[in-house]
Amino acid sequence: MHTQTIGQAAPATTAPVTPASGIPTPTRKLGTFSIAMMIVAASAPLTVIAGGAPSSFAVSGVTSVPAAYLVLAAVLALFAFGYAAMARHITNPGAFYAYVARGLGRPLGVASAIGAMVSYLAMEFGIFGMFGFTVADWLTVRFGLETSWWMWALAGVLIVGMLGMWRIDFSARVIAVLVALEFLAVGIVDAVGLGAAPEGYPLDAINPASLITPEVGVLLAFGVAAFMGFESAAIYAHEAKNPRTTIGRATFLAVIGVGLFYSISAWALTVGVGPSQVVAQSEELGPGIVFALIGAHLPEVVVDIVNALFITSLFAALLSFHNAVSRYIAELGRERVAPQVFAKRTQSGAPIVGSLTQTALSIIVTLGFVLGDPGDPLYPVLTMFTWLTNTGAFGLVLLMCFVAVAIIAFFIRDDRGVGAWSRLFAPAIAAIALGAVFILVLVNFPLMLGQEEADLLTWILPSLVIVPGALGFAWAMYLKSARPEAYAGIAADMDAPTGVIPIVHPAPGADRASVMADAHEPAPEAAATRC
Repeated sequence: MHTQTIGQAAPATTAPVTPASGIPTPTRKLGTFSIAMMIVAASAPLTVIAGGAPSSFAVSGVTSVPAAYLVLAAVLALFAFGYAAMARHITNPGAFYAYVARGLGRPLGVASAIGAMVSYLAMEFGIFGMFGFTVADWLTVRFGLETSWWMWALAGVLIVGMLGMWRIDFSARVIAVLVALEFLAVGIVDAVGLGAAPEGYPLDAINPASLITPEVGVLLAFGVAAFMGFESAAIYAHEAKNPRTTIGRATFLAVIGVGLFYSISAWALTVGVGPSQVVAQSEELGPGIVFALIGAHLPEVVVDIVNALFITSLFAALLSFHNAVSRYIAELGRERVAPQVFAKRTQSGAPIVGSLTQTALSIIVTLGFVLGDPGDPLYPVLTMFTWLTNTGAFGLVLLMCFVAVAIIAFFIRDDRGVGAWSRLFAPAIAAIALGAVFILVLVNFPLMLGQEEADLLTWILPSLVIVPGALGFAWAMYLKSARPEAYAGIAADMDAPTGVIPIVHPAPGADRASVMADAHEPAPEAAATRC
């Protein structure tokens, strides 16, 4: 048998993935700033400050929320060192999937791919519930117009689905504008808070030492959800201008910028309301605490504008998650882990089948929650949003633990000239810290779901991530024995100039076992070239 690896000229038996399959090559138009905006949009800064921060204050009962954001940003920055180093050596838009496969093996890689997809989809589905509720509630409060939340949720599904089939640089421009408006809105909240300061400017809430408290588990478990999506830069590897540098830079820019922004803004909210009052008002008003703060100091029209920007913040997050999942689906199709039809793209490179697939799934899930609606106005927030976004956060934190370990394993085999800090120490510290955060999420999961004690739902929701991941592992093992040529191409790079991926071809007369042995245990020189 023979093996074709990246960097070699392709013989007649190896076809470039893109031309042979009729799939247009994505255009490389995304720079560092554009990808960073995609990441920030998924995190939804205004949603975090208006929704996440008050929830953390209310549930924890302490004012150390700003410090929690600061510490989590530091942990994720450590993770980003190894993540950026991997991006310089692996140009595969599978992100978590590709990194785990290269570091810990293809079966765990496929399991991570399915787990990541389910987690992103859960986040997206949940945000559709919040989007529908927010639009309907705003129309009722502002104009007295009574509408159903699910009408706006489904409208959001269709609009996001349509944009998901357009050129990625168009989506990036839309997202960049919406994110800029989000920052403007949060900046207004910060300015009002710092200007009001009824109790002065105490720094206790932003001091990491304030996290030495029994409530630290709740703070970190709730806070980590605010950063979900920061790891998605690698998903745009095929559309980045220079993926080997752009991915790492965008990740650092996003996690450090967002972390500082969250911490300062949550502190400004604490200062604006007053440290002695922020917990009580968060318990009473929830997200309304932000609008009450600016409403007490600014004209009503400004409150309306911030409300509208809260809606666009949710929309930007939806579009960002939609783009990410579409590319995961397309990559699994390209590598024949899933049916190749999922790899189909438009002439502009947009993953059309991946986009249509998740649009259909979004409609089905939304209608499923509509059928279970008991008529409670807060139903889409307390169930669809809370259940699914926390499930997504659970899955993504677990996957980040796997990726941190995979980074270490990848570079242990060959350090590729990467310094010990980026390839070993930073990811090791991140793996330990993320493992601790994951345990805290597990312990506090009932609380995150608004439950007084664990029940069947507490176990069902995490299983929505774990069971598909286990099925993905089993599917990879099936490919290993039944379709070794597809198994050999899992998580392979697609070379930018040629689109060639490493594919194992049996020589005439070679048996399946020998093909499989080489596919799973490549020769050292092939492995070095491939990785």
